[in-house]
Amino acid sequence: MKLGYSFFILFVVLLFTSCSKPQVKEISLEGEWGVVLDSLNVGIQEGWAEQDLKGETIHLPGTLDDAGLGKENTQVPIMDNSILWGLTRKHQYIGAAWYQKEVDIPASWDGKHINLELERIIWESKLFVDGVMIGKGESLVAPHRYDLSEVLTPGKHIITVRIDNSNKYPLINVQGNRYPDPVNQDMAHAYTNHTQIKWNGILGDIMLTADEPGKIENLQVYSNVEKGTIKATFSKPAAAESVVNYQIFSADGDVIAEGAVEDGKEEITISTPDKIELWDEFNPNLYEFKLTSGNTSTSVRFGYSQIGKDGEVLTLNGKRIFLRGNLECSIFPLTGHPPTEKEEWAKLIAQAKAYGLNHLRFHSYCPPKAAFEAADEAGFYCQVELPHWSLRFGEDEKTTEFLVSEGEKILKEYGNHPSFVLMALGNELQGSVELLNSTTAALREKDSRHLYMTTTYSFQRPLGLVAQPEDDFFVTQYTKKGWVRGQGIFNAQSPNFDEDYTATSQHVPVPLISHEIGQYSVYPDMTEIEKYTGVLKPLNFMAVRNSLEKNGLLDMADKFTYASGKLAAILYKEEIERALKTPAFDGFQLLQLQDFPGQGTALVGLLNAFWESKGVISAEEFRQFNSELVPLIRFEKAVYENGETFAASIEVANFFKETKGQTLEWVIANETGEQVKAGKVESVDLSLGNNANLGTIEFEVKVAKAEKLTISLALNGTDYKNSWPIWVYPKNVTVNSEKVVVTGSFSAAQKALSEGKTVLLNPEYKKLDGIAGRFVPVFWSPVHFPNQPSTMGLLMDEKHAAFNDFPTDDYTDWQWWDLCLQSKSMIVDSLDVTPIVRVIDNFVTNHHLANVFETNVGEGKLIFSSIDLMNNLDSRPVARQLRSSLIQYMESEAFNPAGSVKIDELNFLNNEAEKEFKASDIYED
Repeated sequence: MKLGYSFFILFVVLLFTSCSKPQVKEISLEGEWGVVLDSLNVGIQEGWAEQDLKGETIHLPGTLDDAGLGKENTQVPIMDNSILWGLTRKHQYIGAAWYQKEVDIPASWDGKHINLELERIIWESKLFVDGVMIGKGESLVAPHRYDLSEVLTPGKHIITVRIDNSNKYPLINVQGNRYPDPVNQDMAHAYTNHTQIKWNGILGDIMLTADEPGKIENLQVYSNVEKGTIKATFSKPAAAESVVNYQIFSADGDVIAEGAVEDGKEEITISTPDKIELWDEFNPNLYEFKLTSGNTSTSVRFGYSQIGKDGEVLTLNGKRIFLRGNLECSIFPLTGHPPTEKEEWAKLIAQAKAYGLNHLRFHSYCPPKAAFEAADEAGFYCQVELPHWSLRFGEDEKTTEFLVSEGEKILKEYGNHPSFVLMALGNELQGSVELLNSTTAALREKDSRHLYMTTTYSFQRPLGLVAQPEDDFFVTQYTKKGWVRGQGIFNAQSPNFDEDYTATSQHVPVPLISHEIGQYSVYPDMTEIEKYTGVLKPLNFMAVRNSLEKNGLLDMADKFTYASGKLAAILYKEEIERALKTPAFDGFQLLQLQDFPGQGTALVGLLNAFWESKGVISAEEFRQFNSELVPLIRFEKAVYENGETFAASIEVANFFKETKGQTLEWVIANETGEQVKAGKVESVDLSLGNNANLGTIEFEVKVAKAEKLTISLALNGTDYKNSWPIWVYPKNVTVNSEKVVVTGSFSAAQKALSEGKTVLLNPEYKKLDGIAGRFVPVFWSPVHFPNQPSTMGLLMDEKHAAFNDFPTDDYTDWQWWDLCLQSKSMIVDSLDVTPIVRVIDNFVTNHHLANVFETNVGEGKLIFSSIDLMNNLDSRPVARQLRSSLIQYMESEAFNPAGSVKIDELNFLNNEAEKEFKASDIYED
């Protein structure tokens, strides 16, 4: 069959053909479509059909990437920004593509209102029926809908959809200029290749529906828990019957309320029926509101709930809530786009809940309806944003008009979902503050069911520092009084666990949520490579694997992932607990629990991009410090000396329910599990919110040897528990030896080694030519932020004899803080040495790095330390203890280094260190 005014021929199988079935109200257009790419944007021209141009076949819903259409990527895995920027599309196409399908309209549809819905498209669609253009759709957040009542008469028709996924508006997207290919520079997640890809196709429902002309439209349900009312608004077409009735159904289908709408009205307000229960995270009760007019009906699902604020406190249904949040940046690495199936979102949300989360922030995009449906059923809170991450908001009038239209579509399409509680205009916006405020106010005026915010943080000052007049809530990382997240603190302040963010947050006049906390990079997991069986290739992971193999480190990869992940988990724990301890906080948003595959391969997750565990921390362990009720303690520090007193105050962050007469039990135990001390606090009444000063824990440290102790706190009779490690050290330990030459001088070390002696060489670290020591790992990504000390924590063999008197795990923990900061990480690629304290390099450079290593030098034996083990040992018990443990190891028969280097091979370590040493810098007995 030849189609005039078209450019290809298509034969299809009609899914619903029978005109003898008048009950058919929907025709799904899912299935095989013809497709032709129009990269030159030539479009439909007279005579193209005569050229007999044949298109490809594609299954819709789906994308060109799914079908393997577009330019094939032939890149290879090399260590370059063109590869390390993110995952690589196997095929890519940007531009216009034409999709065509034949449909047979049944006779029973004659005179009906016929609508075509294309649920999700990137940017623009144009619809043609039988070669005639019907209209144009434009949205990144809502279905493209077309009224085909006048053109889809009974019989066969050809439906053609032209979809153009080219960027339609300037200034809507921030540019990542570190990435060479311009197509990969857009970073807002509604239109990007960094997480969601810039796909071309149609996702979700592709559906023709036939209704009576008078069907009621745009039914919106508003719950007012405070007043005890439910209001419904709707649009009634001119052809609608004058009488409109309403019904409210329970989840079981029981009618719990019914009545009539006043004649001529397009809204109704009723008192809340007695049988309706509140919707929240613990009770996700859902109901159906149905309007009937003549022989047509319209219904929506809703939850009886009301998000609000009581001054600076976030509330739901009049009770305080706390958002334990995580970013969702459209990360679906098998498909490159968010799912439109509720089951997929339910699986994701179930995993998030297993880790104690109750909130997702959709960063610079709005998900499909399936996400809201799954969140509704799970009792999960959502923040959505316009498809927008701009540094020049308001400069282009058409862009602003488009964004305002997108905001209105979000409210209309998804506003009934009780899970939709928060909305922002976009991520880290800059530009016209006046327009940000007025746009926010306009959206609130249209729909009062949500709380609104101008921008989710901003680097524009003072916009990002203070809540704006139209902000119902405030998401920030830094207020005008300082940091409200640990990234700016943990490397600068010695570990302490009695602080929160009250000083920098209590002045904020609206509910406060901390912005994108975490961002601690974890080393890539090489076992993940085989999981990428979809439209994206992990060339970035493969390049790292090749680099590791070239550098002789591939067999260490799994250890790097585990050790760096454990450090990240430790930091996330303290981040979350500080937030929970802060009365002025109303939540946090992690960046994030799962990996972010773009923006320089930002593997900041404790789960991978598939929401699967990396084996670093279990859901049960994470939930101990991230749940609706968390036992907490405040204590001064992580390290104690013999004779000191460990003192902690007990508190509980309770965002579950009020309880009375509870018992809190605490235990202090050593590494063998032996109980050192225990106690309990009885008759505890827990109110909603922060319950401070519930009791104390005191323990006088009496140790003859170094130990790691664990303090545990549990709410008796429940699964709510938490724990914290501390390290205790004796004051008097051996730091020198007649058998070991301890020196900071290279020349003295060389002399002693040439005489066959055993040497602990510990030069002044500040003068060494190494990488500056840090406790926290790489921030976000060493590709996206290259100008940072890019190490990812320590890796030790905890069973090594060098640690016989220095308790440690095989990863960095808080007792290493002082040692990390007073150190340099030395590149030992060329040396035949065995690291005792290995430093994990970032995945771009992949050097052998060490802080402490052992080797043979001629007839002598050497341990080299670029950690300061010389200075201020009286006030640095950890350094004193590590030095002592190393010396005891060097005195023992176990000290038998495997490698061997020549004296002059150590010269490259020397740099400026030797030049300023004096005789007094040599330490030896």
